[in-house]
Amino acid sequence: MDIFELAAKSRDILKPFGQTDVLLYYGIVAPRLNSYLKGKEIAAKNWLEKGSFSPSLLKRGSKLGMVKPEYFSEVTPQFLKLRSETKKLDDARKKMNNKQQLLWEYFIPRHLSDLFYATNSEGVGKPIERIFIDIDRGDIGQKITQKVTKALVDEIQSDSMFMSRYKGELFVMWTGNSFHIYVFLDKPITSDDYGDKIAYSKKDPLASFIGRWAQKLNNKLGVKVLGSHEKVKNAVILDPSQTPSGKLCRAPFSLHMASDKEIDGVAIPLSLDMLEDDSLIDDLKRITPKKVVENLDKYADMLPKRFR
Repeated sequence: MDIFELAAKSRDILKPFGQTDVLLYYGIVAPRLNSYLKGKEIAAKNWLEKGSFSPSLLKRGSKLGMVKPEYFSEVTPQFLKLRSETKKLDDARKKMNNKQQLLWEYFIPRHLSDLFYATNSEGVGKPIERIFIDIDRGDIGQKITQKVTKALVDEIQSDSMFMSRYKGELFVMWTGNSFHIYVFLDKPITSDDYGDKIAYSKKDPLASFIGRWAQKLNNKLGVKVLGSHEKVKNAVILDPSQTPSGKLCRAPFSLHMASDKEIDGVAIPLSLDMLEDDSLIDDLKRITPKKVVENLDKYADMLPKRFR
């Protein structure tokens, strides 16, 4: 039996042996991200029980051995069964290879975990290959946030100065709760270029593309749109601060959690024209981990062309 057969037989794909284990799901979807995540260090945000010293525990390559996307091919039914039967990693090390041991350490058994990666690699000051903008909606409705995301895509595409300077492929992803916008660059830029031209500056908001786009959307949409790195009440925030190397962002197909017990969405790649669909949010909120696995080819075909 392989992991696809195990997933088909399991009543709950996130509980293949009766206990929560996200690695069956990630073991199936992650190989479709091998090109998208090539050369990027994986990170996992593990949700801890209410009342723990912290609501979550982050595992990443700058602190532990690096997990590469291809390591997920080491997820087998035998490995998952071992995780369900063993309380401590040290008690099972001799029955696993090194890659499985790292996966165990990153994705803690019996916990929900988000799948992240180092946006432009671990470390500080490395070249920028992908510009990342988080559409942080705070307490603003998701359908309004969809409207802001669509307007920002239009603004980016019509900004001749930006498009001539930063040639690349535009990509939008539903996070499970809001939206992310990426520009996958044809040629990397320096961290200084990002800091000077793209990063939001509180001292001089209109000095960056982000600040100018936010002002235009704020005037155009009748919605409070701001460039910022901080949450602001009753506002949609355009936040590119997870772009620099050493920062993390959510991977496509990652689970999105409302709490340590509840999954409230899944990260799904979108085509740009889907942002015009009035039923988009309702459709996205109906997508479950099981539906992602059942329709994986369809969703993977919406990844940026260079990574399919």
